[in-house]
Amino acid sequence: MATDAVIDDTDSTPDKPTRRAGEPSTSPSSDAATPSADQATSTHRHLGIIFGVAATVVLLDQLTKWWALDALRTHPIDVAWTLRFALTYNTGASFSLGRGSGPLIGLLALAVVALLVWHGRGASSRLAAVGLGLVLGGAIGNLADRALRSDAGFMQGAVVDFIDFQWWPVFNVADMGVVVGGIVVVLVSVFRPADAPGAG
Repeated sequence: MATDAVIDDTDSTPDKPTRRAGEPSTSPSSDAATPSADQATSTHRHLGIIFGVAATVVLLDQLTKWWALDALRTHPIDVAWTLRFALTYNTGASFSLGRGSGPLIGLLALAVVALLVWHGRGASSRLAAVGLGLVLGGAIGNLADRALRSDAGFMQGAVVDFIDFQWWPVFNVADMGVVVGGIVVVLVSVFRPADAPGAG
């Protein structure tokens, strides 16, 4: 007895993937937006590092200067070898250079601070952000001395220096931040891979 064959072709076509409600779309448009979102996140993270390091440098710089003003007022303190802590006042640039040029150096420091904040938006790595933060904190630390430690006029204040090797210009924590941070930024720029300008 012959029976009619019933052909069911409902399974002959491949299943199409279905997207559940709430799942992100895998369309090219959503993929295209991912790099910019990652870049924005990296920029915010690097700015956070820069400002965090800068705030730490400023805090350490000002605390050590307050200590120096109190403890070294009457006599220096010998530490080791030729190193001593001896209180001096500097109206020039870092490491007691350019004495008497306070207002000009203060303006230059303001320009440097603004430039560092702007440049920090494009920091290429965490290490570069740390270097920029060190320089920024050092610049702000000494700038605060010029702005707040005198009543003689605009940027006429003297920077407090106290770290003295006796064969090197006297300096402070802010100067250390500027120098070490500058070295870090240069090294990162020199040795950064050419194909990874935005490595986070």
